[in-house]
Amino acid sequence: ARRASGFPVAYLTGQKEFWSAELTVNQHTLIPRPETECLVETALELIPGHASLDILDLGTGSGAIAIAIAGERPGSQLTAVDIVAESLSVAQANAGQYGLSNIRFLQSDWFSGLPDAVFDIIVCNPPYVDSRYHGFTDGEIRFEPRIALDGGHQGLTIINHLIPAAIRHLKPGGYLLLEHGYDQALSIRHLFKLHRFSSMRTRCDYAGKERVSYACLL
Repeated sequence: ARRASGFPVAYLTGQKEFWSAELTVNQHTLIPRPETECLVETALELIPGHASLDILDLGTGSGAIAIAIAGERPGSQLTAVDIVAESLSVAQANAGQYGLSNIRFLQSDWFSGLPDAVFDIIVCNPPYVDSRYHGFTDGEIRFEPRIALDGGHQGLTIINHLIPAAIRHLKPGGYLLLEHGYDQALSIRHLFKLHRFSSMRTRCDYAGKERVSYACLL
């Protein structure tokens, strides 16, 4: 009956596959989606295999992104933050299951718990759904944590905050990578430019939709 109501299969089973991991998920965490693998792929292309970089995963949720990158780039050190304590405990358990010791988990409202930390790469799958989206009342996403999905006006309120906030947390030559909605790439590249980022790029997901934009801080 719960499935008939649109209740997500991943919450019924408590499991979701992402990258090469089988992750525990619950209603405190967003369900990882295949299109987010595009964000992981983009990050991995920017991290040489032998590198020892400092990487931040903002809003880690189930830990999917951090765990994928940490597993592929064992020489790099990841910091994964989330405001929701219950999400962090799920993420820590997921990382522990794969014996990953190169991820540090921290409860933080975006950058607030990282006052002086700087990183080579910041990756983020922020809330980017428009607040007015009907799916919040009648779609499957109504069962997922709204805090992880609702991006405010046009889905860009959080992103508008994150791009300038990231500047003081990036090393020179560092990259900020953002997942976003299929129709938001132009707005995000404009925001990057406005805040003096350079080398803006956008990548499409497996469905051919613009899904990840990233830029370099010189």
